[in-house]
Amino acid sequence: MYIDGALTDGQGRIDVINPATEDSVATVAAAGFADVERALAAARDAFPGWAATPIAERQRWMRRLRDEVIANEDDLRACVHHEMGKPWAQTEEDWDRVVASLDFYAEEIARLQDFSLPDRAGTHSHRMVWEPAGVAVAFLAWNFPLLNLAFKLGPAMAAGCPIIIRPSNETPISAYAIGELCAGIGLPRGVVQVLATETYAAADALSASTIPAVLTMIGSTETGKHVIRTGATSIKKYAMELGGNAPVLVFDDADLDLAADVVCGVKFSNAGQICVSPNRVYVQRSVLQAFTDRAVARARAARVGFDRDDDITTGPLINARAFDRIKGLVDRAVAEGATLLAGGDRPQGMNRGHFLAPTVLGDVTETMDVYRDETFGPIVSIIPFDTEDDLLRQANDCGQGGLTAYVFTRDLARAEGYAAALRYGEVQINGVKYDIDLPHGGIGYAGVGHDCSYLALHDYLVLKRITRARDTTLFESVNA
Repeated sequence: MYIDGALTDGQGRIDVINPATEDSVATVAAAGFADVERALAAARDAFPGWAATPIAERQRWMRRLRDEVIANEDDLRACVHHEMGKPWAQTEEDWDRVVASLDFYAEEIARLQDFSLPDRAGTHSHRMVWEPAGVAVAFLAWNFPLLNLAFKLGPAMAAGCPIIIRPSNETPISAYAIGELCAGIGLPRGVVQVLATETYAAADALSASTIPAVLTMIGSTETGKHVIRTGATSIKKYAMELGGNAPVLVFDDADLDLAADVVCGVKFSNAGQICVSPNRVYVQRSVLQAFTDRAVARARAARVGFDRDDDITTGPLINARAFDRIKGLVDRAVAEGATLLAGGDRPQGMNRGHFLAPTVLGDVTETMDVYRDETFGPIVSIIPFDTEDDLLRQANDCGQGGLTAYVFTRDLARAEGYAAALRYGEVQINGVKYDIDLPHGGIGYAGVGHDCSYLALHDYLVLKRITRARDTTLFESVNA
């Protein structure tokens, strides 16, 4: 672990299993309660100094770390490759986002401007000043081990907030490698700390502490609610990217090849273990067969496996529990009347690893679990529609908030109309685009705050109002 400026052993151990081979690839130290308390104390003690550190010096530290991330690209990508079985080509996005985040937020913090407010009576001046919120604790999901870390590390460092990063026990290796790089450059003690926890109770001690001012996470809605409950020991800020059940609306005038490319590309990449992955694909009946044929062709053409072959599109599910859950969704849907058009089981000849072949289901209905649940697996569920009468209700029926929705149509008025009416934090029209400078966040139960863009800085900052009377004689009398 990396605690209080040093690499350190812990009270426990975590065995990391590669889900592609089912072999152990590492054993890492894990924090117990005493380690957690030590990390919290170090972050608390680091806050005054790091918050007061000039922006130019914070930028230098961020760029030194960025340079080390660049120099260690192969090693960092190998960590992700082995801890979650991610196809080699897809590990580049994880690594690249760390570089991009440190670069982007080092620049963006310098652009952040304090601002003035008018005084209606003209008797006072008012300045609004951005200040670091305090210690941050970040709980990371396993699906993008370095990308998720990057989304928290860059804005916290730039804002002046010491951050404790708690990676998933499924994928701690790459986060620990970042901790090693922080130690190597001599980053000031307590500014960044990285620790996995031996138990969930030890993780809860991070959020239950009164030391953190910010709790941030990427994970499921249920986990988000749990973190909020345990964090209620004190007043904290929350920044959370949570679950989604993304709808896709494919209209009869859509570019069907484009729609199939986006749906299958996002759905089969990372084995569908992506929070913005399309879950419910509503296709107008007049183009249903044509779209379905394209989706099935792409599912059958997808290459499943684990090595450094850049042609591999789909890796394994994260563990046996995930495989059983996803396979169960498919089996129950078929038993309830869905049509299995592709995949649905292990790829032929692959008896090791938690691989599920890219799957396409037709005739999916609203009552099926595969429709209601965020699948988090390589399943395209196709739902036909005849008219638009009930489409918006169905698309918005994803619980009490949404993360991402997709619309494919050549009708601009229709596209903008649905974009306005869909209750999602992001609506992607005729394509998909994510980058470090674009806000990423959900509505309602899909999250609060934003990852990426300048808006992420706001999750780690607070505003202070400084009001000064304009009667200068007051200051003259004090000075006298």
